[in-house]
Amino acid sequence: MHRLDLKIRLHCGSEIAMGPGKADLLDAIRQTGSISAAARSLGMSYRRAWLLVETMNRCFREPLVTTLAGGRHGGGTQLTELGEQVLRRYRELCAQALAAVQGGLDELAGLLADPATQL
Repeated sequence: MHRLDLKIRLHCGSEIAMGPGKADLLDAIRQTGSISAAARSLGMSYRRAWLLVETMNRCFREPLVTTLAGGRHGGGTQLTELGEQVLRRYRELCAQALAAVQGGLDELAGLLADPATQL
């Protein structure tokens, strides 16, 4: 079976402001309400996830992720309104780009060798 991907990355200077991994992290933060839980769900370290969040927050005009102060019930993490907007628009852009090139990708996939013969 063949699989074709299209990966879109948005650069801010020398940094990647948004890409597929960062979008997945934002999704996971939205679902879990926690950077550490999001990192675990994606199989990455907390430190790596935190560095990715810091990069995203630095690259956009306003933070995409905000942390809530701890306390009796613990803290948490959530996407800001801009974070929700950036994630939604990034996912839309990826879907539009994939739809635009799907025919060419299918044609290219037809030229690939059969994976079963590659053993």
